Amino acid sequence: MPPLTLLRRERPGVTVIVVSGELDATNRGQFENFLRESREPGHVVFDLARVPFVDSSGLHVLLAFATDRLRRSGAVRLAAVQPLPARLLDITGVLAHVPVHDTVEEAVAAARAAAERSV
Repeated sequence: MPPLTLLRRERPGVTVIVVSGELDATNRGQFENFLRESREPGHVVFDLARVPFVDSSGLHVLLAFATDRLRRSGAVRLAAVQPLPARLLDITGVLAHVPVHDTVEEAVAAARAAAERSV
């Protein structure tokens, strides 16, 4: 299994977090620590195109971050979710609470539109 890699890319009004590798119990702490550095308010898009697997601990970290982001007048969107993680999101009902987009570009555009509506 390749190691988890995380990269933050700032776009106007939106932070894109590019995730590569599996999100699971073995790297939960690394994921949480990385996200702890992203506590400023605003909209965040997770690019999950290179994430083939997410377990319940990875999902928990994503949901906790999304909840925190909502409290800070922001939002989280997921982009390019692969089939296995998409199934987990569907089964757990996450799709009803966290928007999912086919591409990062669509997610960024939706996040910018939402930010403009909230001003």
